[in-house]
Amino acid sequence: IQADGTDGDCITFVLHDEDHTLGNSLRYMVMKNPDVEFCGYCITHPSESKINFRIQTRGALPAVEPFRKGLNDLMGVCQHVLNTFEVRHSWRVPGQS
Repeated sequence: IQADGTDGDCITFVLHDEDHTLGNSLRYMVMKNPDVEFCGYCITHPSESKINFRIQTRGALPAVEPFRKGLNDLMGVCQHVLNTFEVRHSWRVPGQS
């Protein structure tokens, strides 16, 4: 991840080796924050595996904070889904009880 922009309440993060899977999910999580005025992403070119992820806050907090919170919240959701799946589908290796 690299960040472009000097204004603390508006930053474009460049996420390498990522696509719509992370971009859209993270955008959803960040937009749940009422201090975020704008959040969006774009893929610069189909042959490049990176996204530009832009966050603009209302000025109450730096843009890096909702970015960090969005990533942590998304990891929590993914962990919950994984735990729920594992509980409902106990895996057994054939030949073992």
